[in-house]
Amino acid sequence: QVQLVESGGGLVQPGGSLRLSCAASGIFFPRNVMDWYRQAPGRQRELVASISNGYIINYADSVKGRFTISRDNAKYTVYLQMNSLKPEDTAVYYCKATDDYTRDEHWGQGSQVTVSS
Repeated sequence: QVQLVESGGGLVQPGGSLRLSCAASGIFFPRNVMDWYRQAPGRQRELVASISNGYIINYADSVKGRFTISRDNAKYTVYLQMNSLKPEDTAVYYCKATDDYTRDEHWGQGSQVTVSS
């Protein structure tokens, strides 16, 4: 059974930091492209950051210089370090795994991030 379990969300003041984690099981993690998406109320889900199985990294323009994605293949975990958070970063954050060979996709359940004073 495939599971992607996000953790680390919460309430933080503007300018603060959070680190999200997504622990995977039931997949061959090293072969997966790992993405972080977010969805704010009333808005479409958007790609925030991506890290390939070859460690190629991409970010949305809105988070460049503030967010850092990383992966630990030994722990089957992907991280999203979020610094200098803004109220507009408030959203539910989801991790997604895409197997680079089979193209199978799996999503986590989401983790709420709220940036507010």
